Amino acid sequence: MKATETHLAGCFVLEPTIFGDERGYFFESYTKEKFKELTGLEIEFIQDNEAFSNRGVLRGLHYQKGVDAQAKLVRVIKGKVLDVAVDLRPNSPTYGKHFSIILSEANKKQLFVPRGFAHGYAVLEDNTIFAYKCDNGYKPSSEAGILYSDPHLNIDWMLSKDEIILSEKDKKLPLLT
Repeated sequence: MKATETHLAGCFVLEPTIFGDERGYFFESYTKEKFKELTGLEIEFIQDNEAFSNRGVLRGLHYQKGVDAQAKLVRVIKGKVLDVAVDLRPNSPTYGKHFSIILSEANKKQLFVPRGFAHGYAVLEDNTIFAYKCDNGYKPSSEAGILYSDPHLNIDWMLSKDEIILSEKDKKLPLLT
């Protein structure tokens, strides 16, 4: 496995070593010790989540506040998404900046999103299965978000405005400022 830190400190792209032959392939998607060795971070994931969506679905930008903040390790099992992390750490030199990456069934890349970040993704293919690990449980009272189309963030979601499908809750999220 290879880990590359993005321009947002603490946010890493992970690329597995894939072993393939005529039968198919095998890779380790996560090993606690290898993750620590490559990133210098000791994270204890306590929950795995999975979501199914079709092209055009945009989920985010979500985060949890305070002691309920979550770090996430995200990947795509089937299909393709544009995955986005936004730095919300008040004292960070990259506060309000974002990083985006294509995660897909084909490239098998993962993104580690640390606590203090908002996260979201746009589904770019039908029948996409998105999976992620969290280091903290979900608490509805700590839930927050930022509107996906915030002009300050200026994120190119790789979908036309007419294609984007949002939940009612995500349509009402505030701007970063």
